[in-house]
Amino acid sequence: MTKGSSKTLNAHTGQPLIGALIRERRRKLNMTLKALGEAANLSVGFLSQVERDQATPSLGALSLISRSLDVEMEYFISSPAVIRGTTKSGERESFSVDDSSLKYERLGADFAGNVLSSFIITVPAGYQSETVSHEGEEIIFILEGEVTTDVEGESVALAAGDSLHFRSTRQHSWRNVTDRDARILWTGTVPIFWSGGSAKS
Repeated sequence: MTKGSSKTLNAHTGQPLIGALIRERRRKLNMTLKALGEAANLSVGFLSQVERDQATPSLGALSLISRSLDVEMEYFISSPAVIRGTTKSGERESFSVDDSSLKYERLGADFAGNVLSSFIITVPAGYQSETVSHEGEEIIFILEGEVTTDVEGESVALAAGDSLHFRSTRQHSWRNVTDRDARILWTGTVPIFWSGGSAKS
């Protein structure tokens, strides 16, 4: 922690953790946790844990938070850009939100008018995502291991080669209840990294 600062820093980057940035931006907008929860469709309890660095949001949840706070995702996190829409196996850089064990490899490019986001996600053993809902649709395809999805109370165990396609407006989450990592291909119609022209100040 830097002198005179109350922000917890990322051990790897030396930058403030996501929770401190969310809290700072929310307070600047005079927004309560309840108002942010309603705007992002996330529970106040979860957001409180995030702000206190007791929970790390998934990339999808962080996207909902950033939109609700009227900033682009780059306000909180940067990811390797995809040039000309092409990625090569073994050459993609993985990244995470803060020090989360959930690892992402970005597949989708960012260009005007795009509606798709796509990532290969490494899901560690024992991981449990937050429950979210938002506009759009998603497809999950299991590359390795097993993941259990929950869509509005219906649980489905997916193994390598299985897939699930659903409307994102339905409450959903996913978890890895096995003792080994899983890898999934996630594609959704909500742009995660976007150019909304929002001020970052």
